Amino acid sequence: MKPADIEEFFRRLAADNPAPKTELEFTNPYTLLVAVVLSAQATDVGVNRATGPLFQVVQTPQQMLDLGEEKLRHYIRTIGLFNTKARNVMKLSEILVSQHGGEVPRKRNELEALPGVGRKTANVVLNVAFGQTTIAVDTHIFRVSNRTGLARGKTPEEVERKLVRYVPARWKPHAHHWLILHGRYICKARKPDCPACVVRDLCAYPDKTTERDMLEDPPVPVSAG
Repeated sequence: MKPADIEEFFRRLAADNPAPKTELEFTNPYTLLVAVVLSAQATDVGVNRATGPLFQVVQTPQQMLDLGEEKLRHYIRTIGLFNTKARNVMKLSEILVSQHGGEVPRKRNELEALPGVGRKTANVVLNVAFGQTTIAVDTHIFRVSNRTGLARGKTPEEVERKLVRYVPARWKPHAHHWLILHGRYICKARKPDCPACVVRDLCAYPDKTTERDMLEDPPVPVSAG
């Protein structure tokens, strides 16, 4: 996609949604970190349903340690892979208390050293909690970037590098949210809603759906990532 088209791409997304934000519910950097760790292979709706009650009693790493792994598993039992995620949350909470004074670190390498925290999770925390201009590439952003021609790549890391390079600086703070929401609700995996897309004329996807296509088949459930 040409630089002028990329600028217009984000200008339209911004006009359509001036204040995008994560759909995960959180109260501070720590609860955001926990929510993002829990969201792997799960929907934001499902995570929020579990963390709503959890975050009423847990706000800090020490409170999580005081709660204990067994009770944590009870809170998050409806989330996929909850046993593994519970272990990771307890371990990362212990590390935050013992090595970081109970605070979530603002450096990528320190975040990625935490159990259950990969590059995508670190990017989300750095962007949402600390305002850094990172772009976390999940399945939605990977699809949107490749399908539209915005930033094609064979791996999430390759797509991320291209997005960081080509997205204009003024759009970078919210680029992650615009792209993930666009992929979640418009540029869906099985059946993109091209008639409702504000950037359809900039998109390189050759098999755009029509209004008739959208009416003929029942809605496809949306998965979050």
